Amino acid sequence: MQIVAALYHFAPFADPASLRPPLLDLCLAEGIRGTLLLAREGINGTIAGPRAGIDRVLAHIRSLPGCADLEWKEATADQMPFGRMKVRLKAEIVTMGQPDIDPRRSVGRYVAPQDWNDLIRQPDVVLIDTRNDYEVAIGTFEGAIDPGTRTFRDFPAWWAQNAERFHNKRVAMFCTGGIRCEKSTNFLMQQGVEEVFHLKGGILKYLEDMPEESSTWKGQCFVFDRRVSVGHGLRQGDLTLCHACRRPLTAADRADPVYEEGVCCPRCRNEYTPDDRARFRERQRQMALAMRRGDNHTAVEKDCAVSDSSCR
Repeated sequence: MQIVAALYHFAPFADPASLRPPLLDLCLAEGIRGTLLLAREGINGTIAGPRAGIDRVLAHIRSLPGCADLEWKEATADQMPFGRMKVRLKAEIVTMGQPDIDPRRSVGRYVAPQDWNDLIRQPDVVLIDTRNDYEVAIGTFEGAIDPGTRTFRDFPAWWAQNAERFHNKRVAMFCTGGIRCEKSTNFLMQQGVEEVFHLKGGILKYLEDMPEESSTWKGQCFVFDRRVSVGHGLRQGDLTLCHACRRPLTAADRADPVYEEGVCCPRCRNEYTPDDRARFRERQRQMALAMRRGDNHTAVEKDCAVSDSSCR
């Protein structure tokens, strides 16, 4: 069994490049795989491995400047959900493209999972899902507004176009693990919204803590590893991934005549050129050959190239 730890922390890293080598070396020595992002604003990522190795890596991260109070969320996986270990340097640990945003200064009010349902049922509260459109498509909270954004960079423009709709409303926001809401609530406060709330620990913490019979969550939650999705109790869902566009696929998607494993799905049928499709077919052929040889590592490497922003 593998321990999967999702984490993020905003901290003042003056020289993130200097933090990368010892962090990567430790992860490799402990048999840890996944992705960690380092930037001047902090750290973000998801890692998996044995209990002892995860504990040592988390202890190392807590020793970094400003990270003593690091929090993380844990789940388990029957198999290693990542192909290799990556520690990458980025301009932002979750990309919003707003240079004036700083969650270390101020964020919205945290709401614990057990208090979330009461808040979002209030008539003067508007509920906004800050995730990407393909994530919202497989699951969200009852009554949540879907901005229809392709990337988090699109959120500020969406807000500018829709802010008047929410005049005199309290705003509650949520995302996968909480990191987007650290930035989006700071952004809304800068835009003059007086009462902004966000779900502490994100959807993952809600699904972990809330009994299914009391939940207002509908569907599954997309995660950025080979599990693809999780449900209540953080149990692995039944979705797979399109290796062409990296969107989650349901059984109905896979039954669609346009679906070709590793090459095309109903969601990306018009998004790639014939040359792209030919390249995808060759990649899929190589993965199949690797699996037949028993070279699962090569196949997993290609299967797991989902996203750099793991704990969103």
